[in-house]
Amino acid sequence: MIQILENVDLQRYNTMAVPSVARFFCRATSVSELREALAWSQTQHTAQYVLGGGSNTLLDAEVNGLVIRPEISGWEVVGEDKDVVYVCAGAGVVWHTFVMECIENGYFGLENLALIPGHVGAAPIQNIGAYGVELKDVFHTLQAVNCESGELIELSKLQCEFGYRDSVFKGRYKNKQVITSVTFSLSKAPRVSVQYPALIEELAKSNVLTPTPRQVAEAVIRVRRRKLPAPETIPNAGSFFKNPVVCEDFALRLKAEYPQMPQYDAANKRKKLAAGWLIEQCGWKGRKAFGVKVHDKQALVITNPNRVDVGNILELAASIAADVKLKFDVSLEREPKLLSE
Repeated sequence: MIQILENVDLQRYNTMAVPSVARFFCRATSVSELREALAWSQTQHTAQYVLGGGSNTLLDAEVNGLVIRPEISGWEVVGEDKDVVYVCAGAGVVWHTFVMECIENGYFGLENLALIPGHVGAAPIQNIGAYGVELKDVFHTLQAVNCESGELIELSKLQCEFGYRDSVFKGRYKNKQVITSVTFSLSKAPRVSVQYPALIEELAKSNVLTPTPRQVAEAVIRVRRRKLPAPETIPNAGSFFKNPVVCEDFALRLKAEYPQMPQYDAANKRKKLAAGWLIEQCGWKGRKAFGVKVHDKQALVITNPNRVDVGNILELAASIAADVKLKFDVSLEREPKLLSE
């Protein structure tokens, strides 16, 4: 039986270390406990919020409802064929730990996604991606509980409607389904993806010409540690803005005016711009404002060293976005979402 706690401090449950208090809070270590928590919120006529690793979430000072923390643990092989192994992981499994354990067991495909903070259950919502690989590339199915009925459903890759840092859980299923487990389609053969420039450069430094999956993961970890602060020492939510995607004609005009601007091919003959570069050109890298700071090694990261309120963070983000819009006529979209959203 679940334990409903009252007036719980959530600061340690979000990597931005925003001070926040939940009116009600509980942990769900199984599907049955999750159903129980959802039913409790319905009988009490209170709002419900799901908070996983808290690495891509901004919390309000007060959360007036039930905050549910899915802590369904463990992973197992649920099937395989000649080339592929299907690995199912609980929503509460720490993402990076899972990635490294898969590599250790000879299940490949997750290497480029090493050291991304958070839990497995949040990965499909964001369609997490890094260094040329996205979650959808290794995704097979997931299971989720319907918030109203408690029904356990299974969704395929197509049904998840994955896009750039996007999925059906940010749209039609937002606040309607809670992910309980994710099954991945991983390769038995050590196939690696090293097309991303920063990764190629890092491997070249070590004179690695034909990297193993473990060497790719280790290179990713080194790059991330150099560029991104560890949340446990400098509170942050990772990349604070999405890389904007613009039409090809507009991208060409920008390139003519700013020849050094990084641009990457995107779907439907569009171009992806580097949000960090745009922010840096506006002079925000390493700057402090509203008690918050833009990281001095990566302008895409907003840090919260003083552990201030979320309002301060949003003010800084709005100022950055306004400057980028003024200089480049490009709109930045915030990546971490408010729990209340």
